Amino acid sequence: MRNVAASDLPAIIDLDRRLTGVAKPDYWKAGLAPQADRFFLVAETADRGFAGFAIGEIRAWEFGSPPAGWIFAIQVDPELRQGGVGTALFDGLCTRFRAQGVDRVRTMVDRRDHLILSFFRAQGLTAGPSLELEMELKP
Repeated sequence: MRNVAASDLPAIIDLDRRLTGVAKPDYWKAGLAPQADRFFLVAETADRGFAGFAIGEIRAWEFGSPPAGWIFAIQVDPELRQGGVGTALFDGLCTRFRAQGVDRVRTMVDRRDHLILSFFRAQGLTAGPSLELEMELKP
């Protein structure tokens, strides 16, 4: 595992497009810009090279909450899943959060996405104190 490099951008965009069905090159390019308290990691395997990525950052004081590490994305090549890549990326982000004095990690998942929900539960995450609320904005 290592910090992301600009040369990783094509592989990141491609993996995200394959997993989500939507190409978001501008989003991922913006994510490469250095920002305080943001961590963007890449996992590689000896035989296949690029295996996946994770991005997270320390966010503080939203809605009165203390600083927490937020995981925005963990994506692993489907052919390499269940081999520890996602866990290594998760652990890498948590290590960086801890080094900054953060003692809590959070993320948000679609409750119907059983794959990612199962992954995060296996990492030890449980329901937190916040409840997401939303409203459709009609034109």
